[in-house]
Amino acid sequence: MANKAEISWKGRTAEGGRREVYARHFGGRWNFYERERRYDQWRTVPHPPLEDWLELLDAVRRRVARRLLRPEESRRVLEALLEQYPETVIAPE
Repeated sequence: MANKAEISWKGRTAEGGRREVYARHFGGRWNFYERERRYDQWRTVPHPPLEDWLELLDAVRRRVARRLLRPEESRRVLEALLEQYPETVIAPE
């Protein structure tokens, strides 16, 4: 995962199991993938949960602050998040 358009993080499932997630920017949209263990196959997440979108937005904002991504990418992620979860209230940067 050396591509600058890939962001990954680790977390827990609702049952307490381990979960690895990464999001890849490709073709103007973000695609999410997940797996449970290191050598498992990555599975596409067709409808990522709100928590994954918020994690991605946070990571993109941090990369924008370090000038690793363009500032408009933060806006694009926020728009995509609000398109899927319109009732969500997000604090400005």
